[in-house]
Amino acid sequence: MTVSSKDQVAVGGIVADLEAAWNTADGAAFAESFTDDAEFVNIYAMHMTGRDEIGKAHQMIFDSVYSGSRNHFYLVKLRRLSDDVMVAHISAELHVPQGPMAGDLKALATAVLVHEGSDWKIVSFHNTRQGEPPATTPEP
Repeated sequence: MTVSSKDQVAVGGIVADLEAAWNTADGAAFAESFTDDAEFVNIYAMHMTGRDEIGKAHQMIFDSVYSGSRNHFYLVKLRRLSDDVMVAHISAELHVPQGPMAGDLKALATAVLVHEGSDWKIVSFHNTRQGEPPATTPEP
């Protein structure tokens, strides 16, 4: 199935909304892109269920370990699975200016989106921190 330009724009808007909410440290606004019963797994494999819990958890990190951080999200790939389901890969480049998470971090998320009314919403989001894999030693 092909992704229409309308769908590309809609999901691009969701990605932009996530970035704007992160960069204004607004957990409730961040959660608005999710369905009421969404599932969210963060880079530490912590699992949240529901828009309210996603919003509260993000507000907590915006107010603590990610305070003052800036995140740039961009859509890497979008694939339609059916008329009402798409999967997106969303890259994130995070800069944290201070505290225990200070520095730069990259992540790649897989988001499953569903039609909710006339809008697309994220029903499942699994975030994976990017980094160098451990060195492997070739077998003799």
